[in-house]
Amino acid sequence: MWPAAAAQPTQAEPTAPGVTAATPLAIGETFTLASRALGETRRINVYRPTAWNLPADQPLPVLYMPDGGIGEDFLHVAGLVQVLVANGSMRPFLLVGIENTERRRDMTGPTQDPKDRTIAPRVGGAPAFRAFLRTELMPQVRQRHATTGETAIVGESLAGLFVLDTLVREPDLFDTYIALDPSLWWNRGQLLDEAVAQLKAADVRGKQVAIASGNDPKLAADAARFAQAVGAALPGIDVKQRAMPEETHLTLYHPAALWALRTLFKPVAAP
Repeated sequence: MWPAAAAQPTQAEPTAPGVTAATPLAIGETFTLASRALGETRRINVYRPTAWNLPADQPLPVLYMPDGGIGEDFLHVAGLVQVLVANGSMRPFLLVGIENTERRRDMTGPTQDPKDRTIAPRVGGAPAFRAFLRTELMPQVRQRHATTGETAIVGESLAGLFVLDTLVREPDLFDTYIALDPSLWWNRGQLLDEAVAQLKAADVRGKQVAIASGNDPKLAADAARFAQAVGAALPGIDVKQRAMPEETHLTLYHPAALWALRTLFKPVAAP
């Protein structure tokens, strides 16, 4: 995830004859939601693709994304959704981005490793963030927009850890889970050790999982281990894994999301 860029001051200039004054460029909508689960107000960004033949009132499945601020990953993922829907290689999805306040708190589960606790003043907030999604944000999105019952989530790095942690702890929350370079080292790799046993106790038939990794050896090995273990032990779940060694941790998100979106959400062929 890229850090938010600082706003640059602008100076109004007089318009020349025949030139209109600049107006804001809107690609979607933004709203705020006061969260009891998190004890704070969160900003939410929403993008609906504008394909040529997409009726304005057509219900859409929803793709949720942490790191979803305008200065984070929302714009480039919205661009992927737009171009893939427009060129017919992805089904239309409503994109819902959640802007960060304390990213390392929200994306991490509890940990017993003292080294993990040095990354931020507060960690271990993933259960509360899931409660926010389940009880507050998802009902609000359904109230505001025409949606189907299908949901998905995409995240990278610590947000990728959150995606897979949610799959293991609360698999019914989403239908599709996309994790890019997930930080599976968290809490000495506990999620890797527990995933298969936890998922065997749940009904995960029909779930889709896509995991991609870049050139970091530890992240790539952990991603492959998770995908292979879960895919082999749970035949009812569809696990896809892709190594992209030409990408670094900083460059992986966009090409990996491109692969995942058009692999998992191919348009249904006409009868």
